[in-house]
Amino acid sequence: MTYLSREDCERLDREDPLAHFRNEFTLPDGVVYMTGNSLGAMPTKALARAQDVISRQWGVDLIKSWNVNDWFTLTTHIGDQIATTIGADAGEVVMTDSTGINLYKVLSAALTLRPERKKIVMEGSNFPTDNYMAQGLLKQLGSDYEIVFAEGDDITKAIDNSVAVVCLTQVHYKTGRLLDMQAITALTHEAGAISVWDLCHSAGALPVELNACDADFAIGCTYKYYNGGPGSPAFIFVAKRHQGKALQPLTGWWGHKAPFAFERDYTPADDIIQMLSGTQPILTMSVSEIGIEISARADMQQIRNKSLAMGDLMIRLIEEQCGEYGFEVISPKGDLRGSQVAMSHKEGYPIMQALITAGIMGDFRAPDTLRFGITPLYLRYVDLWDAIAELKNIMDTNRWQQAQYNQRHAVT
Repeated sequence: MTYLSREDCERLDREDPLAHFRNEFTLPDGVVYMTGNSLGAMPTKALARAQDVISRQWGVDLIKSWNVNDWFTLTTHIGDQIATTIGADAGEVVMTDSTGINLYKVLSAALTLRPERKKIVMEGSNFPTDNYMAQGLLKQLGSDYEIVFAEGDDITKAIDNSVAVVCLTQVHYKTGRLLDMQAITALTHEAGAISVWDLCHSAGALPVELNACDADFAIGCTYKYYNGGPGSPAFIFVAKRHQGKALQPLTGWWGHKAPFAFERDYTPADDIIQMLSGTQPILTMSVSEIGIEISARADMQQIRNKSLAMGDLMIRLIEEQCGEYGFEVISPKGDLRGSQVAMSHKEGYPIMQALITAGIMGDFRAPDTLRFGITPLYLRYVDLWDAIAELKNIMDTNRWQQAQYNQRHAVT
């Protein structure tokens, strides 16, 4: 067997067609940043954008900025940029609110399209906020509604003509497993149900083809692979065939057909605008556009190709250099994997803390998962080599056993 060397990784970096994008991000010296699946790195131009929005647009132009600096249309302007990266058309995506609130909106809207049905299919191992928001919604709707939780192959088995909505995350937040959107959406429609897709771990990381797959609704965040900044607003996709028909219940004034008419009663907009509720967070939204624009400019297939190559290389390095230490790679190999590598270890938390202290930034998900985001726009192949070499050193020396690494932080 031929083992990989650091020189092999350096060669891959020289041949990388995406290498120039790294120069558009600010990354600290001595850090290998592999948590872009939780919080993306800062685009260098984000600082100048933030300064301009605060000092000029807010400080000088003041309230005129709603018009002269296009604050009022940011939601759809950025939404149209996101649309180009997820296989949607202009006018089908709006940037607004948080992922959880947006899921509440689209689930509510989707259920109105199948009022005679009372079941939602979801994954029990989903990122918790999806399940929590669905549970809260159904508690409001009444005891007739239920969530059918399914995992793996049982997901498709759970989809039948009693189901109203199939709500799934395309890439699993913990394992990185990628679902077949086209096949599952087709099965959903054959059963007469509505599809809702959570793109938090796929949008910006791999080609997403919402319209080609005939998806009905989708939501996603912008602070991961879009590098929008901490807490940057999420987005909603609604296929045009449902706009003006499937209405969301958080009927704030920004979703009104004529918000500045200031009418007493609500009249919904008949397009994607109806998915808005209240006044938008202009500061964070403006800054997020920098990272989203970079993603819109990049070739998503090249991103996917590099992501797969990097993930496979990282798994090989783990097997070659750390095979004796009890790590189990839980992410699939090849194109069944999203853009992260996850592995389990009974001492996963202190091992990850030791890595972070050494400048290798991944994260930990209970009870035993170490996650490493593969972010092709700024991550290098040689970074993977250095990360696994440091992991091996930590294991060889038992450094992870030190007390400082075994103290739990609030955020893992």
